[in-house]
Amino acid sequence: MAHKHSHGHSHNHSGDESSKNIIVAFFLNLIFAIIELIGGLLTNSVAILSDSVHDFGDSIALLVAWLFQKKSQQGRDKKYSYGYKRFSLLGSVFLSGVLFVGAMFIFVEAVKRLFDPQEVHAQGMFWLAILGIVVNGAAALRVKKGSSLNERVVYIHIMEDVLGWVGVLIVSIVMLFVDLPILDPILSVAITIWVLYNVYNNLRDTFKILLQAVPGDVDIAGAYQAARGLWREQGDCEGWR
Repeated sequence: MAHKHSHGHSHNHSGDESSKNIIVAFFLNLIFAIIELIGGLLTNSVAILSDSVHDFGDSIALLVAWLFQKKSQQGRDKKYSYGYKRFSLLGSVFLSGVLFVGAMFIFVEAVKRLFDPQEVHAQGMFWLAILGIVVNGAAALRVKKGSSLNERVVYIHIMEDVLGWVGVLIVSIVMLFVDLPILDPILSVAITIWVLYNVYNNLRDTFKILLQAVPGDVDIAGAYQAARGLWREQGDCEGWR
């Protein structure tokens, strides 16, 4: 039996806002990645140059997330009778994968530097860190108010950069007065562990929806018992996200 669904204007508005938030974050990230590249060359900082490459990767991931978000706004058709809403979940999975790979790369590099600390260019890194916190912070605030899983992962993606620049700021301030280059990899390891923890949580939530798991606030056994008296025959009680 076919079911007709009515989609309200509020759902379309929410989807448009999600796409807008992601594309704004994309442009902010891309512009700052270019600034990072120039700043890294001017300060001769390999760490900042490496982070610029990471941010270019972030920009590509954000663009893909935006494309998936736009796709999810399409109405239902003969091929997808329930519509394309779950396509945004594919963007969430993709972004989580990029986050995981990027975080693991940073983690490996940070561990190496624990045993072989590198000299940092404190003054140049200080000003780039200030700019990085402002730009990435603005992008994070833009997507934080979103409600989609895609935006949640994008938010974590950007917060990785914000926390990274906070770490760079702290290290640069300390390095202006004390020669302690090992602080940089220590902060990097701590940030990476936080990022990986959040990637795990978001992948878990995303796959629960993709696999149509019962929502955590639904008592399926209680619902079955409450509705049992309404059935002439015993059947199954199902719930999904």
